[in-house]
Amino acid sequence: QVQLVESGGGLVQPGGSLRLSCAASGRTFNTYSMAWFRQAPGKEREFVSVISRTGTSTSNADSVKGRFTISRDNAKSTVYLQMDSLKPEDAAAYYCAASLRFLPQDQKAYDYWGQGTQVTVSS
Repeated sequence: QVQLVESGGGLVQPGGSLRLSCAASGRTFNTYSMAWFRQAPGKEREFVSVISRTGTSTSNADSVKGRFTISRDNAKSTVYLQMDSLKPEDAAAYYCAASLRFLPQDQKAYDYWGQGTQVTVSS
């Protein structure tokens, strides 16, 4: 069993930055690929970014390439999402998730989910 708790969301102006964190419980954090998904009001949840168990491989959605960076600290059982050059269309609830598979982008591959943290991008 893995419990995930996101933090770091908030209100930011267009062009600004935020850093999301997701803290995991349990001793098996380094056996999971970790990902971020997001869901805007009225839209389906979508893949944002994923990182491998060791942190050596990542994959990002085209919409965030060059702006968002995923990283992890296995010693702290935490995964991060650095979001730069934020746009109004990035506003959503952001969720972290854990999967035993290698870099999956399909949310069906994820076994554990956090409760989400809200990101609002507005001037």
